[in-house]
Amino acid sequence: MSKKPFVIGIAGGSGSGKTFFLKCFLNHFKENEVCLVSQDDYYFRVADTMTAEQNKLYNFDDPSTIDNEQFLADISRLVNGETVFQKEYTFNNPNAEPKLLEIRSAPIVMVEGLFILHFEKIASMLDLKIFIDTDEEIALQRRLKRDLSERGYPEDDVLYKWNNHVMPAYYDYLLPYKNLCDQIITNNTHIAKDIINITNEISCKLRETVLS
Repeated sequence: MSKKPFVIGIAGGSGSGKTFFLKCFLNHFKENEVCLVSQDDYYFRVADTMTAEQNKLYNFDDPSTIDNEQFLADISRLVNGETVFQKEYTFNNPNAEPKLLEIRSAPIVMVEGLFILHFEKIASMLDLKIFIDTDEEIALQRRLKRDLSERGYPEDDVLYKWNNHVMPAYYDYLLPYKNLCDQIITNNTHIAKDIINITNEISCKLRETVLS
């Protein structure tokens, strides 16, 4: 690549709709125009040896659970035009075989995760910071739907983590950076068209300023 990639940070709490936002956003670009690196894939691999009770009590919503040094190093490699290889995180599913992700650098590098604004060195690399904002009750209902149906967690465990881990982390490590972001997107609806339109607007601007 002839110039430094444009780095976009996507931050938002659990249940904010980051995953759907990213899916819509990526659909506006060709594979060689954008790449994505996710904080979730940088959890320290500790869950496989835990009992169900240990898993319930372990706080995955704390910056110390993320291999921040490797996360930062891989973002730096992408910014330098290199390719990154990283095993995907399987969210404590012992039956899932993690894929080896090949992330090729592109003119637009997207970085997403709960702590990307809290990690100072990562935050300083972001050219555009986007905050996905969602009402707490709506976010909780989305979390319940995901963890109960998709990941098979007991409801008591989900609520315990929400009240003792998820929300305290949101208030400590994400919300303080909300007003420092370049764009705040409110995502309280279940209307896909709203997010599709927003991602279309952003992608059009990037085509004019970054990909032209």
